[in-house]
Amino acid sequence: MKNITCRVAALTTVLLGLAACGKTAPETPQASTPEVGVVTLQTESVALSAELPGRTTPTRIAEVRPQVNGIVKKRLFEEGGTVKAGEQLYQIDPALYQAELDSRRAALARAQASAKSAALLADRYKPLVASNAVSKQTFDDAIAARDQANADVQSARAALETARINTVYTRVLSPIDGIIGRSSVTEGALVTANQANALATVQQIDPIYVDVTQSSVQRLALQDALASGRLKGGASGQAEVSLRLPDGSVYEQKGHLQFSEVTVDPGTGSVTLRAVFPNPKRRLLPGMFVHARLQQGVDEQGLLVPQQGVTRNQRGEPTALVLNAENTVELRVLRTDRAIGDKWLVTQGLAAGDRVIVEGVQRVRPGAKASAVPARQASPAQAGAAAPAAAPATAPAAN
Repeated sequence: MKNITCRVAALTTVLLGLAACGKTAPETPQASTPEVGVVTLQTESVALSAELPGRTTPTRIAEVRPQVNGIVKKRLFEEGGTVKAGEQLYQIDPALYQAELDSRRAALARAQASAKSAALLADRYKPLVASNAVSKQTFDDAIAARDQANADVQSARAALETARINTVYTRVLSPIDGIIGRSSVTEGALVTANQANALATVQQIDPIYVDVTQSSVQRLALQDALASGRLKGGASGQAEVSLRLPDGSVYEQKGHLQFSEVTVDPGTGSVTLRAVFPNPKRRLLPGMFVHARLQQGVDEQGLLVPQQGVTRNQRGEPTALVLNAENTVELRVLRTDRAIGDKWLVTQGLAAGDRVIVEGVQRVRPGAKASAVPARQASPAQAGAAAPAAAPATAPAAN
């Protein structure tokens, strides 16, 4: 039994030794090149716009005031309704003015009768003065009386016209088409000519103005970009404008820019721009706060970079990681113009053909090697260009 035990122990030792001899030494792990998702930049035509705050104002506004004194007899409009130019709004008591009109009409008839008599007398004296039957002085007095009578006729006619106009003024008329507001007087109220308080206000709101403000600095930058040729103006002579209402909805009608103010507000440093919008449904009311989006121009060589590929350094400058032709990561400091959707419009620091890292940014650092794969959000054209073998030569970055 003892010999069997010794043989088993020896056999076990031999087997363990053979097993140990069959094992190989563990391999030392090697660092792998990280993969990053890239987007290859391509220039494209980018329509630029700006959203500016503003308020709506009526295209025409008229404060209705009486032009004669009197008692208001009737109000002939519905508050908040539509009125036409020349439509009667109020009736002021016309009794006194009608009496004055009748009196002036009678005075004109009397003056005309006197003028006729004076003219006949002058005509009768004319042949008599040639035969010395009437003295020349008498004839001259007849001519003077005729001329004075004609002047009296003209004066009476002017007085009659004044009385007629005052009678018309008792019918207070709307000077423009538009929407009329509430009335400040009721029947029986005494009104006076050219009083300070308006009887009512008529506003034309179709079309309607939208006055927006733009920084003079932004305006100068836009003018410089257009002058240098970096931006091209729209095809039409008038810039198109769209509108966002206070509830966040987009106004269904498009407007156009009408004019720009010629002076800068010294308090705010801004310039007022005026746009015109059709308003057939009266959705836009005067005084509403809105946001207007103005088409500023077209950048034919725009570079749009996904926002997830742009970060900021400690100084707040926008930066991006770029994979160059040698698959080495570079850090670029950018200059951005504005956000367009989920992308930045970059004006400096990148060029067409640059491969911007948008995925796996946290796995690489400047100077390190990386392998590029198409970013998931890239378009098919960008994805095909993202492979290192097909990537174009890297253009020099702007300083």
